[in-house]
Amino acid sequence: MKKNISKSSLLALIVIGILLLVMYRKNHLERRSFTSISSTFTEVYNDRLVVEGYIFQISENLIQIQKLIDHCNIDYDYSKVINEITTHEDAILAIVEDFEKTKLTDQEAVYLADFRKIIEQDLTIKSYDLLFSDSSGVNLKQVKTYDEKISQAHQDLQNLSKIQMEEGEKLISKAKILVNRSQVWAQFEVALLIILMLAIALLLFRKPENSQGQY
Repeated sequence: MKKNISKSSLLALIVIGILLLVMYRKNHLERRSFTSISSTFTEVYNDRLVVEGYIFQISENLIQIQKLIDHCNIDYDYSKVINEITTHEDAILAIVEDFEKTKLTDQEAVYLADFRKIIEQDLTIKSYDLLFSDSSGVNLKQVKTYDEKISQAHQDLQNLSKIQMEEGEKLISKAKILVNRSQVWAQFEVALLIILMLAIALLLFRKPENSQGQY
């Protein structure tokens, strides 16, 4: 004799179907969340930590340029100083090019453009006579002008470094939110699994109503 599906069994099947759909959707959201977390930490490394290294390298080269301009080392041979300054400036511009390929905020782009302008235009020294002459010694006025431009360049670097900290903190906060959301979803998944097991148990072990009293 053909058995009919009881209302409770049908309800259990419906619940199981709904739970499976919800778990599939949850799994899809979870994969997106982990992709976002991975992307966030990649951005922290590539666009913030690496960039902070760029800023440090640029600053080191800029300090060397200032030392050469200011004639800090009395015993130093300044006969090739223009070539050495140019070498440091070329190194800086090469790093700036790598910097420009990262994900820049609008404010970063402004500071970086101003910094590039200082290096390419304001600190380009064509002749050593602008810094020193045998007759009058160090050209203090011109050196002071260069020092002011270098100070401005250092200020741009400080502003860029500050942005790295601020943007890095934002990215870390975003990652924490995504991780916390994943933990909530994990707890929700456990609850769904419990409900699913109860629904399956109801479907498997509950006798159909029309079978009661039959042998």
